[in-house]
Amino acid sequence: MTDPLLRIAAALERLSPPPASADPGQGQWFVWTPRGLETVRPPRCNPLPLYAGVDAQRAQLVENARRHAAALPAHDVLLWGARGMGKSSLVRAVHAQLVADGADVALVQVGQPDLAGLPALFTRLADTQRRFTVFLDDLSLDGDGGEVHALRSLLDGGVMARPDNLRLVVTSNRRNLVPRSMAENDVDAINPRDVADDRLALADRFGLRLGFHACDQPTYLAICENYARAFGLAFDPQAALTWAAGRGARSGRIAWQFTVETAGAAGVAIS
Repeated sequence: MTDPLLRIAAALERLSPPPASADPGQGQWFVWTPRGLETVRPPRCNPLPLYAGVDAQRAQLVENARRHAAALPAHDVLLWGARGMGKSSLVRAVHAQLVADGADVALVQVGQPDLAGLPALFTRLADTQRRFTVFLDDLSLDGDGGEVHALRSLLDGGVMARPDNLRLVVTSNRRNLVPRSMAENDVDAINPRDVADDRLALADRFGLRLGFHACDQPTYLAICENYARAFGLAFDPQAALTWAAGRGARSGRIAWQFTVETAGAAGVAIS
């Protein structure tokens, strides 16, 4: 392509309108990206009764979400703890249940690279007459703590604090959201007594903090059996334990993977 054609193409690109941002008043599932608010298809969600081993956490999260959807006082939520115990999928499942029950509430997922855009998102949602859950999944913080202080301001009522029609729901593998470089210097990064600088902890900014702990053998087997019963599968405890041993861990995620394997071998559809 010659230089004049390149210049014309570049000029046309500059004149092209940016991608249209989705209407926050329509739809229930969104993502927030540098391009703006985008509607996404509903993800696959397990029914809430399938979440065995986290009954108390599930009940508290459901109750808080229902209050928020009903415009009643509700908390920002931190779900922290062991990997694979259903923190993220439970957030999605609770939202799916609210939508199925007819609640006018939307979930907006924000990736960690887009945290700087939260004030713009809040402005975008503030004037929409409905309720929103802003979901920050698998949050970890690096660098000099700038992101920490920005989130504190958003939660503590600063100039750009979140509007009243939305609540933050955050999942993390740490109880205290501190820079990764700092946490790696601690033997137990989720123990607040072992954190060198408690000023960087965000946990106390969340009114509801739900811990998801490592899965012991009886809980793991109960989760596997619960899945098997729900999908009409034969349950073999020894096979479930062998599956977990081969992966060096027991968790809700491992239990689901075992269920997928069992269903596939039996020719049973579970999706």
